[in-house]
Amino acid sequence: EVQLVESGGGLVQPGGSLRLSCAASGFTFSDYAMKWVRQGPGKGLEWVSTINNDGGGTSYADSVKGRFTTSRDNAKNTLYLQMNSLKPEDTAVYYCAFAGGKPVGRGTQVTVSS
Repeated sequence: EVQLVESGGGLVQPGGSLRLSCAASGFTFSDYAMKWVRQGPGKGLEWVSTINNDGGGTSYADSVKGRFTTSRDNAKNTLYLQMNSLKPEDTAVYYCAFAGGKPVGRGTQVTVSS
């Protein structure tokens, strides 16, 4: 069974940082490109970032470029999202997913507020 379990969210002040993790199981993680998406309050899913299967290529939404960094550790079957210089508009539930698929996990809540 494919499982993607997000963690690391929380409440942070504007300008702060968080690192999200996504633990993958039930498939060969290193074979797949992965992505992060988010859903803000009252909004639809928004693509955040994609990373290729070996971590050698990444892409980012303009809204997070220069502030967020996606990485992966294929030995640990884990995807990461380092988020710096957080803004209130980054408040959302964050999900990891296959690059070509929809979220399957519960996500992790990130709230940026003073």
